[in-house]
Amino acid sequence: MFQIHVVDRSNQSVYQRHLNDYFKIRHDIYVGERGWHNLARPDGREIDTFDTQDAIYLLGITREQNVVAGSRLVPTTRPHLMSEVFPQLAQDGVLRDPGLYEWTRVFVVPALREAGRPSRAAGIVYCGIVEFCLLRKISGLTIVCEPYWYDRLRTIGWAPQRLGSPLDHKDGAIIGLSVTMTKRGLARTRAFYGVTRSVLWQSTSPLGQRASRSSQENT
Repeated sequence: MFQIHVVDRSNQSVYQRHLNDYFKIRHDIYVGERGWHNLARPDGREIDTFDTQDAIYLLGITREQNVVAGSRLVPTTRPHLMSEVFPQLAQDGVLRDPGLYEWTRVFVVPALREAGRPSRAAGIVYCGIVEFCLLRKISGLTIVCEPYWYDRLRTIGWAPQRLGSPLDHKDGAIIGLSVTMTKRGLARTRAFYGVTRSVLWQSTSPLGQRASRSSQENT
């Protein structure tokens, strides 16, 4: 279906077209579908304060070089959504650690969603997140999300922990979660979605070389 490509400051120049598509799809989904009109931009790309050189993007890219899924990770040692906008979601204080990243802006394009059952495309995204975190020795994630994500992540084996009480927001209730990345969690996520192998592009290669080479070979 597609594989997850890792894009960070070391290889963004190689993935410029894919990143542009990623930001346009974000705009289509978050502004067009979800109605978050405060995020609207004239250029049709949804880019916010946390799309910096510190951000890591995990892009679902097909063999035809189309972006069909995406996620963003931001180190919690740097400004991120929970620390700067929603610190009240963390009852005991915003978690900050070099091994802890915030996970935001996750999506799958409408064409790959499956009504009435878990989407395999979403499963590939979730498996890719855990794989990458284990590869990079990222111990856990924090998440600002709607309350239904707690049950969704628990169902696929991520064992989420609530950081505080829900917050009533103009776009709906939101909560703060933390999740530990483990090999067991990866195994359970793979089993839930029927994923039998790595979903990361050339996952045995060094991070920067892997992503750079993958884009060059498939252009």
